[in-house]
Amino acid sequence: MRRLALAAVALAAGVALAQERAIAPGELKSGSAFLGSDLRALQNDDFANPGMLWVERGEKLWREPAGKENLACAGCHKDTSMRGVAASYPKIDKASGKLLNLEGRINLCRTERIGAEPLRYESEDLLALTAYLARQSLGAPIAASIAGAARAHFEAGRASYHLRRGQMNLSCAHCHDAQWGKRLLSETISQGHPNAYPAYRMEWQTMGSLERRLRACLSGIRAEMLPYGSQEYLDLELYLAWRAQGLPIETPGVRR
Repeated sequence: MRRLALAAVALAAGVALAQERAIAPGELKSGSAFLGSDLRALQNDDFANPGMLWVERGEKLWREPAGKENLACAGCHKDTSMRGVAASYPKIDKASGKLLNLEGRINLCRTERIGAEPLRYESEDLLALTAYLARQSLGAPIAASIAGAARAHFEAGRASYHLRRGQMNLSCAHCHDAQWGKRLLSETISQGHPNAYPAYRMEWQTMGSLERRLRACLSGIRAEMLPYGSQEYLDLELYLAWRAQGLPIETPGVRR
């Protein structure tokens, strides 16, 4: 019902099926373009970037046997390159027909392939594995598909992005489409792209997923925060990935 309601909001607002991105391709900028020189340098330094600690942990977990089958991720994938994989998510899982983000793909592999328990959202292990996999696609352009079964999720995500929410009655688009590049207190408003996540945020003093960032935005406008893994977040992630098409993966990003 929630997704139907969101789709109705989009139609009522006159959002056409083939709507172009509000940001022209030539103006598309990663969040790192809005950082100060200090944080940009920190992100680009593999030895200083604190997010690399999670990448290193993720590499260890990738090779560590787990679950009833006592298999490691590396045991199944062997020498298969994982480059470009993260750039295609969120995507539809062919077997279940469900939309999965990278975290969901990791947990599905754990439960169905090696008989292990799913990892909790924002747990250190899930953040580490997600960061490690995304890092394999460093520099690869985001290329999530919205064809076929993904289209309905894309439309729901687009409606969610444009939906006014909370006590401040704002949508994502009010900041990241209409106001990007402008100052909000000490910060410069970015275009709101997901290509650096999971990312290390100074305000968190730790790594966090894209969903944690979405929840922080909702909290900032005094809106309801849904549970991690909610369908609305997944749909919104797909829309954000489409909106950021062509931007390079930068995981692990560093943000203020």
